[in-house]
Amino acid sequence: MLKQLTQPINAKEFVRNWPLSRLNFKLLLLLCMLAVSAHAQDDPPPTLNIGDAAPPLRVRQWLKGGPVEKLKKGKLYVVEFWATWCAPCRAEMPHLSALAAEYKDKVTFLSIDVNEQKTTSLQKIKRFVDSMGQKMDYNVAADDSDFMATTWHKAVGNLGMPGAIVINAEGKLTWIGHPKDLPGVLPKIASNDWDIKAALANRNEERRLTAMGRDVYYDLLNYTKSPNWAGSRDKPDSLLLAVAEIVRKEPKLKYAPNITALTFAALLKTDMHKAYEYGKEGLLTTFYGESPSHFIIGNIDIFKDSLHLTQEIYQLGAEACQVEIDQTAYPEIANIFKLYNKMAGWYWRANEPVKAIDKQQKAIASLKSKKDYSATDLAALELQLQQYKNK
Repeated sequence: MLKQLTQPINAKEFVRNWPLSRLNFKLLLLLCMLAVSAHAQDDPPPTLNIGDAAPPLRVRQWLKGGPVEKLKKGKLYVVEFWATWCAPCRAEMPHLSALAAEYKDKVTFLSIDVNEQKTTSLQKIKRFVDSMGQKMDYNVAADDSDFMATTWHKAVGNLGMPGAIVINAEGKLTWIGHPKDLPGVLPKIASNDWDIKAALANRNEERRLTAMGRDVYYDLLNYTKSPNWAGSRDKPDSLLLAVAEIVRKEPKLKYAPNITALTFAALLKTDMHKAYEYGKEGLLTTFYGESPSHFIIGNIDIFKDSLHLTQEIYQLGAEACQVEIDQTAYPEIANIFKLYNKMAGWYWRANEPVKAIDKQQKAIASLKSKKDYSATDLAALELQLQQYKNK
């Protein structure tokens, strides 16, 4: 573990004493978002991992398809977890149905409703499943007294919702992750071309690096400024030196989400061209599937009115928005028009009016593609487009 750089910051004290000017409120939101990210895997090691034998199945009731009493050796299974309140789960269902149809002769798909609110009745869950029709065309069951949630979903550690586990023909967990990534792994698993030891090593390494990034993040917060808290100070140069030492010891942390956010902010305050170069390189990489684009966008949003950001920084921000759009798992439930609108504004500030007009037109088209879109939102986007064209 890296040696602590300073005394750890008291996050609750930091939040409580942060003055809520407009700038600080935006920065507070980003820091809170980072804290959530840091805590996302702040949990004990999983009790169930890749390579382990699958636990038994126990459900309250099969709502569609089934019943599947137990996992049989010699067969492949995808066990997926969802809930009625989970919008990404609902968005994933048609994709999962298509995958189930593609692999109907090779893989059995089991979708287990877990972590429902206590007020959600079995009848309500059944009505939801019935309402999805062919969009949810696989075996569906409701959890039995949180057995599947505890023994499967929580046991593998920070799986998220929706989440999926693939069981191989030997009855062992062979992959754990987001169901959107199943199209990339199922062909290899189904053709016996999957390295289960490598998958386990990769998952353990991700958890190790995430934990390390979380720990050093709280140290680095001591170099961010909260005027009402005596323990904090704005020392971007010192933060960058500390980050350089962290990355020297563990290069894989260079674009970890928390490190990226604080590094990019410090570079914006000290050397914007270096911030551009750092961000440009960051957009070409990911940290276990997560692009730093979100944190680049967040920092530009925070400092666009307080710092004299250069045109190349705004160009970088626009490119980060495009990365966000390209990597959005379920664009149908996301407000993509807002990202296009932001892109347009930043291309305008980057003195690229043709791109600004193009992205604003895409923002309008994206908004119109949504059901029951706001006429007020549309009018604002169209007015902005006209202003770009008139200048």
